[in-house]
Amino acid sequence: MPDLDNRVADVVLAIEAEMRRVGVWQATPPSAQALSSQEPFCVDTLEFNEWLQWVFLARMKAILEQGAPLPERSAIYPYAEEWSRHHQWGNARLLNALRNFDEIIAIHSKRQETNAPTAH
Repeated sequence: MPDLDNRVADVVLAIEAEMRRVGVWQATPPSAQALSSQEPFCVDTLEFNEWLQWVFLARMKAILEQGAPLPERSAIYPYAEEWSRHHQWGNARLLNALRNFDEIIAIHSKRQETNAPTAH
């Protein structure tokens, strides 16, 4: 689904652009140990913006470049919204881009379910 991949790519680029615009983009990656966290969003080792940049965006770019399957679901927006409330990081454009990502993935998943072969 090239159109879907293009929409995802546009949102991924919008997230990166907004992170750069508001000054939360980092030049130096976190340690390998911090990146290897097994917790959702690496909550025990990274700030949310670090996870977005070094885990989420890196994975999504790799998926798009390799033509790999998109995630089946995404729930980044609720976490981002909650995190921003507690960290004075409420950036409406960034939050909107994250919501758009979740919505695109939800649409993709519904299409996949609709097009899945049924067992007889």
